Amino acid sequence: MATTGDGRLTAAHTPPNRGTWRPRRRDSSNYVNRLPRVCRQFLIRAMTPERFHQNMGSHGVRPHFKADFFGMTPSQLAHTLVLGGGLVGRVIAEDLTADPDRRVTLADRDPAVGRQMASIERLDVVQLDCTDTVALESLIDGHELVVGALPSQFGFEAMAAVVRVGRPMCDISFMAQDARAHHAQAVSADVPVVFDCGVAPGMSHLLAGAAARMLSPCRSISIRVGGIPVLKDGDWNYAAPFSPGDVIEEYLRPARLVRDGVEVIEPALSGCAQLHLPHVGTVEAFNTDGLRSLTSTLEVPDMVEQTIRWPGTCRRLQALRDAGAFDDTPIVVDGVQTTRRAITCGELFDAWRYRPGDRDCTVMRVEAHGDIDGVASRLRWDLYDEYDPVTGWSSMARTTALPATLVARALESGRISTPGVHAPETLGSDPNVVRWLLASLEARGVRYEFTSQAC
Repeated sequence: MATTGDGRLTAAHTPPNRGTWRPRRRDSSNYVNRLPRVCRQFLIRAMTPERFHQNMGSHGVRPHFKADFFGMTPSQLAHTLVLGGGLVGRVIAEDLTADPDRRVTLADRDPAVGRQMASIERLDVVQLDCTDTVALESLIDGHELVVGALPSQFGFEAMAAVVRVGRPMCDISFMAQDARAHHAQAVSADVPVVFDCGVAPGMSHLLAGAAARMLSPCRSISIRVGGIPVLKDGDWNYAAPFSPGDVIEEYLRPARLVRDGVEVIEPALSGCAQLHLPHVGTVEAFNTDGLRSLTSTLEVPDMVEQTIRWPGTCRRLQALRDAGAFDDTPIVVDGVQTTRRAITCGELFDAWRYRPGDRDCTVMRVEAHGDIDGVASRLRWDLYDEYDPVTGWSSMARTTALPATLVARALESGRISTPGVHAPETLGSDPNVVRWLLASLEARGVRYEFTSQAC
């Protein structure tokens, strides 16, 4: 296992085997944990032993403590592993380092990640190819908790490795496979795993689960969600805040819907229609495979998930698809074997490149219809969130990352403790978890506006 550019972690310094996992109970009396996040970050960065030595060592001042300012020795710190250092994985890692009693390892195969994240305290970055199962399991074994933020094609096998080692996990990888295939092994290992822990899938599913609990019966659920630029650029009017390959997969994977209680398959990009939403105005929404586990976990006769984009996007994507631009048949170009899909993706990746500072927004509406005490009712949750200039986090990155970090903390503390692999909508069946998660997100600036009315 090689060291990244910042040189802070090598294979020889991988944390030791931490034994059998047990929920970690935090000392709620620690006054630092109750301070606002900005204050906590200031104290953490000002008073760690490394910073103490940097600031005072040249004056001959010696620290009177072996632990850090909070009285935590390295063995007492919670050790958390984040797999994947993309735009979302980095936000996950940075948010978790805000906890004063935590040390985070961020694993990614790109050595540039270490250089870019070198200034964050209590964050170690290791260069790792997650397809190297032996190295991956060795790294997992040195941590108490894992958050998966890998591209979709790597998520399933990475989760399998985490379960084999016996660590709790939350994951946002949007894997094509059904994560619940690991359920029996997770139960046997006595560890809880929650998959699809982002904004959508993630919060969308949790709110769908809450709606199914609140309505009796619940007759329909619709989810419409997307990340779009605040200002149109006149071209694609889009920038990819996470793996562009997963964006392409979203446009190609057949969409599973539920109609009259039966799961049906529709082509991706079908059902395109315009709608008007607060803050953004007129957008378009089209079918994508976002329902995922909802088709089998909720007994709701009609369910649909659609992706929101600025008008005109669906038509351009359909034209590319119909022209064969996403064909996976091998071809040879200038003596090199490739595919038309690979060529197209390369061109789109450049057009969709997210540039730091670009203002994006996340828009989501989860709407459900059914009865409350015999009265036909509509429940609605609306999210509108914009790029945060203070942290530099894109809206889609932070609205995806923050639910994952909150669920990770809930796994660690034992708030979520049932062994097995769980879909986020199962969390929606517990009103206390829903209230806690929505309040915690709002405290971080991500607000879901809820309305309920008879109809």
